[in-house]
Amino acid sequence: METMTLSEEGTPPGTGGFPWLKVGAGIVGVAILVLVGRSLGGALPEAVAWIRELGVWGGVAFVGLYAVAAVAMAPGSILTLAAGAIFGLALGVFWVFIGATLGAALAFLVARYVARGWVEGRIAGSPRFAAVDRAIGRDGRKIVFLLRLSPLFPFNLMNYGLGLTRVRFVDYVVASVGMLPGTLLYVYYGKVAGDVASAAAGAGAASRGVGYWLVLALGLVATVAVTTVVTRAARRALAGATGEVDA
Repeated sequence: METMTLSEEGTPPGTGGFPWLKVGAGIVGVAILVLVGRSLGGALPEAVAWIRELGVWGGVAFVGLYAVAAVAMAPGSILTLAAGAIFGLALGVFWVFIGATLGAALAFLVARYVARGWVEGRIAGSPRFAAVDRAIGRDGRKIVFLLRLSPLFPFNLMNYGLGLTRVRFVDYVVASVGMLPGTLLYVYYGKVAGDVASAAAGAGAASRGVGYWLVLALGLVATVAVTTVVTRAARRALAGATGEVDA
């Protein structure tokens, strides 16, 4: 089996990476939803309304979809953006976090007990993973938490890779709280994108005043700024813990 080369920057449930990548993903999400909104007229707002009408069951279905996507190593960025458009900011963060944590836990267990050989083949020969493994041997929960804040590897591959380390499963799950800053950022992008798409389609968001859009924009800028600071601090701490030079 061909060994996969790990990227220098990873992405947790639609998170992580350099600030320009985060901004770029948000712009792409807005553009896609605006185009969809214009082409489908009221279809997008109606679809969002339909999912919202499912109440808690809509959220449960979303969690299941997100978990399956994580285990299948499918990109979670689009789902994270969609959560903001469908559920809004608070519920969007909640459902994404639950789905991402569940999917990460399942992938971890698969790697540890079912597909160890396959995962070893995917990460073989990675000095960076070897450094992470050594650091986890000293302080597993802290290192996994830092990886969630500022991942060294793509989110889906990291879930499987960490299943080969000595970190305890309970510490691994608890450290998932580190996904929250990036999750908040991408769900916020989705919220903005959903409102813009609805406005483009002539739905309810179009009737909102300038004040609403100004607050929304300022909130997004503040979220990007805070997430960037947190990510950089985590990257420095992680570099120190693993003995690598911070880029």
